[in-house]
Order: sequence, then structure tokens, then C-alpha cells
Amino acid sequence: MLSIVSAVLFFIAFLINAADISTNDTFTSTNIMLIGLAVLALHLAGLGSGWRVRGRRR
Repeated sequence: MLSIVSAVLFFIAFLINAADISTNDTFTSTNIMLIGLAVLALHLAGLGSGWRVRGRRR
């Protein structure tokens, strides 16, 4: 799930950069790309991998 979020953030950053859209200082393409990299790092760390049931094995 987090990988999809990071892909969407990368796409938004690409659109802002390619269309040369003027935004305020908070939502620049570099900041959105860095947020996407942080979300991708969380995905690779295993945070968005889902729930694991730790029951008793027989």
C-alpha cells in the first residue's frame, strides 16, 4: 500500500516539475519527491506489509 502512495507522490512531483506549475514553498516538486522517498523507505522497512497473525502453530 505504501509503495502505491509513493508512486502517486512521485507522479505528482513529476507533473509539478514537468508542467512548471508555480506552487508555494511547501509543495515544491522536491519536497513532494522527498516525502515519496520517505514513504518508499517505510515500505521497504516493512511497515506497510500488512497484518501478521501470530497464533499458535500446530
